[in-house]
Amino acid sequence: MSSSPQTRAYPEPAAHPLWHRHQRPRPLTPAQQKRNRELLLLAQHTPRPRTPKPAAEASR
Repeated sequence: MSSSPQTRAYPEPAAHPLWHRHQRPRPLTPAQQKRNRELLLLAQHTPRPRTPKPAAEASR
């Protein structure tokens, strides 16, 4: 074996076409905007579930 850097026997595949998007993203429809607002409000007003404490901390 030689001490030169390792070379690949095959070329690297091209990046996925979606990685090369140069156009602007499509705007959301009014229905999508409404649903996003509703979900955001719901998430902001819903308490997070409490994770149970490990037994070592609970016995203190």
